[in-house]
Amino acid sequence: MKAYLYILDTLADWEIGFITSELHTGRYFDKTKDPVYMIKIGNTTKPITTMGGMTITPDESIENITFRNGDLLILPGADTWMDKNNKKILELTPDLLDKNVVVAAICGATVALANTGILNGRKHTSNNLDFLKMICPTYTGEGNYLNQPVVTDRNLITATGLAPLEFSYEVIKKTNIMKPETLEAWYQLYKTREIEYFYALMESLK
Repeated sequence: MKAYLYILDTLADWEIGFITSELHTGRYFDKTKDPVYMIKIGNTTKPITTMGGMTITPDESIENITFRNGDLLILPGADTWMDKNNKKILELTPDLLDKNVVVAAICGATVALANTGILNGRKHTSNNLDFLKMICPTYTGEGNYLNQPVVTDRNLITATGLAPLEFSYEVIKKTNIMKPETLEAWYQLYKTREIEYFYALMESLK
């Protein structure tokens, strides 16, 4: 499986910290499954600057990527989603969903998806329903909005920017890259900070 991380200026570093660290290291992956390759993609291959001031260079531009069934696309939060530079990835997203690519969007990326109309026909969440209705003139998905930290509807995952851990949990669960007992121990360790879950996590890797 290939896990594509779309990067853009003002990317919210902390919102993807949990998921990118696991995708990059593979330290808790189910070793009986095929390997996962994380690839940073952008509208171009020019470096971007995150909200935290870090410089990240895409590995590839979108035009050189062929998405396949079962791949993962992560759309992180950012303040620049409305820039025309991001139009290309948003235009691709409906086709990717049809191709069974898992699309995972958090925070500002959910607003960008709402503007495309994608969220109108799927269960979803975002940072705030009233905010979506106010700034997204084509958004008519109020009936599908769930006031939850993260929502999964088929192969679309959406999350509020306040739920990076829950977002990562749902992405890992959907892509099946950890054994269920590993995932549960991993999640509970970061959620509760209780030492028993660290031991459970280590035990699950045997």
